[in-house]
Amino acid sequence: MELLTTNNVWMMICTALVFFMHLGFSLLEIGLTRQKNTINILFKNIFIITIGLLLYCLIGFNLMYPGEFNGFFGFAGFGLDSPLTAEGALDLTYNEGYTYWTDFLFQGMFAATAATIVSGAVAERVKIVPFMIFTVIYVGLVYPIAGSWKWGGGFLDAMGFYDFAGSTLVHSVGGWAAVVAVCLLGPRIGKFKEGKAQAIPGHNIPLATAGVLILWLGWFGFNGGSVLSADPALTSVTLVTTCLAASAGGVVAMLVSTAMYKNLDLTMFLNGILGGLVGITAGADVVSPTSAIIIGAVAGALIVLAVSFIDNKLKLDDPVGAIAVHLVCGIWGTLAVGIFSTNPEHSFLTQLIGVACYAVFCLVTAFIIIYALKKTMGIRVSEKEELEGLDAHEHGMDAYPDFRLNEH
Repeated sequence: MELLTTNNVWMMICTALVFFMHLGFSLLEIGLTRQKNTINILFKNIFIITIGLLLYCLIGFNLMYPGEFNGFFGFAGFGLDSPLTAEGALDLTYNEGYTYWTDFLFQGMFAATAATIVSGAVAERVKIVPFMIFTVIYVGLVYPIAGSWKWGGGFLDAMGFYDFAGSTLVHSVGGWAAVVAVCLLGPRIGKFKEGKAQAIPGHNIPLATAGVLILWLGWFGFNGGSVLSADPALTSVTLVTTCLAASAGGVVAMLVSTAMYKNLDLTMFLNGILGGLVGITAGADVVSPTSAIIIGAVAGALIVLAVSFIDNKLKLDDPVGAIAVHLVCGIWGTLAVGIFSTNPEHSFLTQLIGVACYAVFCLVTAFIIIYALKKTMGIRVSEKEELEGLDAHEHGMDAYPDFRLNEH
């Protein structure tokens, strides 16, 4: 009983840390975008966490953990119905680590994170109502079905695919949708001039920096909680690998971007830290500290190269670098398990198959949802709304009414 209590308390702390990540995402996103869209971005982030938890309660949790199912799709029924003993008390043998309720809340915090990734990529030009509809369908249906394939004991789990805390299941699932959304939305006005990408600076880099540090803190819960117990050896090594990868990602991104652009770019430094965190998330419990540094370092280099490639070659406008961070580093982190894992059963080929399955499923579902919204109600705000800011047009509010800056 003492063990259960200790595990449960640890899981609750981790749940709170993952919840706190929503503040980190919010601050990062508003910091890297323009002042005139601040309310809009905060509104989307608040909507994602609130509706995400409600949907995960009513549908998502039982879609993701359906119990006995065919490995592709299963549903254990609407709403939450906790396992009870014959006497009608809460069944604490639900699993070894923690109660049913803690499990739901921890997993629910993860569900909302996938949609937050899309929010950053489509910032400053997406209509809010279609975005909210997309969030409902993606968090309510797509994410839990994808999650069931591995974490719910589905076909990828049976195949031996490994994703400890969601490099693919959370970050790439959000990242693939972000690619589709950005392609269908088009770039912000002024992003590309004569085919060349133009920098559109964020309005508050101190807030973005605070957001990244909060996200790093939240990752202690994201990865630490994914041990699913308070096991001292496993939780501590997981936090060590997580922090080392974050540090290596930041340092290498800073060095590579300085070499390429001859300036010490703080935003690249920050995104490098996040890339390292995303990269280590798939294998945080099965790689050595030295391997974690290598995984983080590669992620940091990938960030700089991917941001440049997405901007200059693909001509995709991703205001916060979400695709580079969550998709590119998510794929790398998942494949890295097949290279660096201390478990001989983990294979590179299986990891690659897992990445491909999620790519196809998420690209197709995200395209169907967003394309349908584009054709029926439109997903892009008018030129006037975009130039004057979404805060004024979508919300009738100003984030900083006493500090109106001259924005172009």
